[in-house]
Amino acid sequence: MPSLRTALLQSSGRPGAVAENLKALDEAAARAADAGARLLVAPELFLTGYAIGDAVPELAEPAAGPGSEAIAEIAVRHGLAVLYGYPERDGERIFNASQLIGPDGVRLANYRKTHLFGCFEQEWFTPGEQTVVQADLDGTRIGLLICYDVEFPENVRAHALAGTDLLLVPTAQMHPFQFVAESVVPVRAFESQMYVAYVNRTGPEGEFEFVGLSCLAGPDGVVRTRAGRGEELVIGEVDPEFLAASRAANPYLADRRPGLYGSLA
Repeated sequence: MPSLRTALLQSSGRPGAVAENLKALDEAAARAADAGARLLVAPELFLTGYAIGDAVPELAEPAAGPGSEAIAEIAVRHGLAVLYGYPERDGERIFNASQLIGPDGVRLANYRKTHLFGCFEQEWFTPGEQTVVQADLDGTRIGLLICYDVEFPENVRAHALAGTDLLLVPTAQMHPFQFVAESVVPVRAFESQMYVAYVNRTGPEGEFEFVGLSCLAGPDGVVRTRAGRGEELVIGEVDPEFLAASRAANPYLADRRPGLYGSLA
């Protein structure tokens, strides 16, 4: 099975400017496709911006809303799948969500952030209730989390037990928590034997200072590609043969003793 070439778009776009963010995503998709990527991952709430304050209700849209339709057109035009973050409206509730659109424009998966970070998110969003959301792309089982979710090892292990090969984590990681991108994410990839694509915003935005450092970490805990602190598109390979060999050499899932872990729940 061939590798899944994956592009990570490190950018904050323009908060509150959906049309401009779609344009930036289209341009990044063109560059990613030219480099042979089959998947482009954008950051948390990329469609609208993160620090949008009380504009959240105004900018929120359904999973099948105009933003998803525009991104489906981008995916089809460039022949690659796109994962993006957005505020999802479902009736009176709003979720911090991410959605995966396939290269054919079909909506493959939609995930609602289960662990909300800080006062801003807890004021405007409802926490999701489904830990494991997955889809298949070119033979790779893809799982979705968002930012703070990956800092809970239980979430990542649940994906490992469900067979996730590549975990996509759009994020809005801010100062002074850059150690998550630098250290926690590679460890999560190793301890649960999967690839993890952690894709951050960058620079100042409202009261926040995003640290960049997006990365694709492999199941050996080694970072395959790493962005710096500015706007950047980086590309890495998700190699299924290497993943299978790593899992055989590091049998954490087979060696687990779940009967000892009851107190964790």
